[in-house]
Amino acid sequence: MKKLLLSVLSFSALNLAYGQLFTDDFESYTANAYLGPQSTSWSTWSGTEGGTADVKVITTNAQSGSNSIYLSSTAASGGPQDVVLKFGQLYNSGIFTFQSGFYVNAGKSAYFNMQGSQTIGSVWALNVNMSGQQVVIDDGITSNLAVGAFPEGAWFTLKIEANLSTHVWKAFVNGTEIGTWVNGVNSLASCDFYPVQGSQFYMDDVQFDNQPYTLPGLDAMAASISSGGEIAGQTVTPTVRIQNVGQTALNSFDVALNYNGNTYNQTVTGANVATAGSYAVTMPSVILAGGDLSASVVITNINGGIDSLSSNDTLETIISAVTPAPGKVVVSEEGTGTWCQWCPRGAVFMDEFHAKYDGYWIGIAVHNGDPMTVTDYDASFGNFISGYPSALVDRGTDVDPSGMSPDFFDRLQTPPVATLVNGATWDATTRKLEVSVTANFAMAANNNYKLACVLTEDDVTGTGSSYNQANAYSGGGNGVMGGFETKSNPVPASQMVYNHVARAINPSWDGYANSFPTTVAAGDAHTLNFSFDLPATWDETKINIVGMILSPDGRIDNAGTATITEAVTNGFVPGENAGLTSVSTKAFDCKLYPNPANDFSILSLELTNNTDVNVDVLDFSGKTISSKLYSQLNGAQSITIPTTTFAPGIYLVKVGVNGQIETRNLVVR
Repeated sequence: MKKLLLSVLSFSALNLAYGQLFTDDFESYTANAYLGPQSTSWSTWSGTEGGTADVKVITTNAQSGSNSIYLSSTAASGGPQDVVLKFGQLYNSGIFTFQSGFYVNAGKSAYFNMQGSQTIGSVWALNVNMSGQQVVIDDGITSNLAVGAFPEGAWFTLKIEANLSTHVWKAFVNGTEIGTWVNGVNSLASCDFYPVQGSQFYMDDVQFDNQPYTLPGLDAMAASISSGGEIAGQTVTPTVRIQNVGQTALNSFDVALNYNGNTYNQTVTGANVATAGSYAVTMPSVILAGGDLSASVVITNINGGIDSLSSNDTLETIISAVTPAPGKVVVSEEGTGTWCQWCPRGAVFMDEFHAKYDGYWIGIAVHNGDPMTVTDYDASFGNFISGYPSALVDRGTDVDPSGMSPDFFDRLQTPPVATLVNGATWDATTRKLEVSVTANFAMAANNNYKLACVLTEDDVTGTGSSYNQANAYSGGGNGVMGGFETKSNPVPASQMVYNHVARAINPSWDGYANSFPTTVAAGDAHTLNFSFDLPATWDETKINIVGMILSPDGRIDNAGTATITEAVTNGFVPGENAGLTSVSTKAFDCKLYPNPANDFSILSLELTNNTDVNVDVLDFSGKTISSKLYSQLNGAQSITIPTTTFAPGIYLVKVGVNGQIETRNLVVR
């Protein structure tokens, strides 16, 4: 691994001209050759240069001169390119700036992170995602710290300015500030440029610098404003973060938030905010207005008087809120599994979306290869994703669960053909749930639209190792992830609670074929009935009924959700019956991992008694590929299924125990 210090010295002439510690326009390198072997500054995550993890200098597109670098990936897990720019030392004070020219191809994305330790992979300071013409920045703790537009198919400059002494960071696109925030990590050692699946981006004119910063005596800064929501009409409680950027502790201050013609005031007393510390002030409730509206915060009466620097007592920003289409509710279906070590990320972002967008968003966790799997649902869902975790927003193109925002806001503003109301009757003795989904049409439609009904359950727990959650975030080496970094790998079942769990789909992924007549007029209402038998192990108070109307192209046009109690209150409306979905409890637990598989997959079983186990593997035409009998097994068992001779595709693994059959889909690459 080369040391950055040599690179800094080699750029000394440029440093004198531009006042930068480091600047690189790639003009000094040989085109069509790997960057790492030519540079004492650039390397790769693994340290192996001149191979697939490295990047070549190219001449097809540049911001200045003729040379640049280009990163792309079609792999489900991203890469293999993984390019690192080392800063030569650990910076933890002063004002550090990084900037680069980026060119993101139309419809594609870009990603990089900033590392907070010289031991790469141990501390994430920042994540920057560029997708859907939006730059979205998080620090691994808080999402959407900065959000701003960027032009696709054109060069633009992204700048990160980090005051490591005060912990206040800023981001700029083409010189326009897109966010100010207090960062969770305040040290910097390197930048990692990693193309996730769907990435295609160029880089040129890369710079970084660090300038000393001296703290004044008494100085409070209005550091950031979080509106608490992003949808017009939401009632939110904005949070204003006050940062102590001076040497004297902050004890008291007044805060005024001006937004949409109104002023909201809050007084803070009895505080003791130390240097570089922050204080989150919860403002009075605000109703968000649609569009991009100016907002400002003013701090006064700081420790009973005036502080050293009045210019940072005021913060002006834009609070943006999208106006949803009337009656529109967006559905995110997330692929997950207890065997999947990266799936805690999905759980964290699904819960975050529920907390932020409840009433406008419905989450459905479609499990694979674990006891919560709904076989038919999982099989259909698996045809539309490239790996785990993945999410489909209204059944669009699969995205990482951390990247649902652009699709969510796009779909939220798309007018639906109909709004849905769920009604129900519930018999607690027989545990039969009868559901009515009524579509009230706002537009003309036809019988190419379909209705479907999904049941989900929150707060699901289980016992046995099959409910343990694999956890790649354990120990924090892969960044902060909603508390999973503090948990073990795997997380024991006793510590896991699963939300949004898909429990049943009726009648199928494609919906009911005869949901509507040939012609449907605006103003019409049509109802379809669905029947479910609920196992005694399900908690009916945690069940959510999700009605969905599917458009002719297979996307979810709209949805409606209700608890059983809410649906019963709405009232059951008789209509054509789509049939009964009966769900039986399982006689045993089983899961497959890894899944997708390359050379092998392991069938993990939890058995309560000595029993024979039949394991059959079938291709999707129904042909048996392998069949084995395992005699008198008990307890936790692991059975290896070799897949090296299998052609790439989807297979069905049938596990038979005492006449009970469980099936799992197995994807072979």
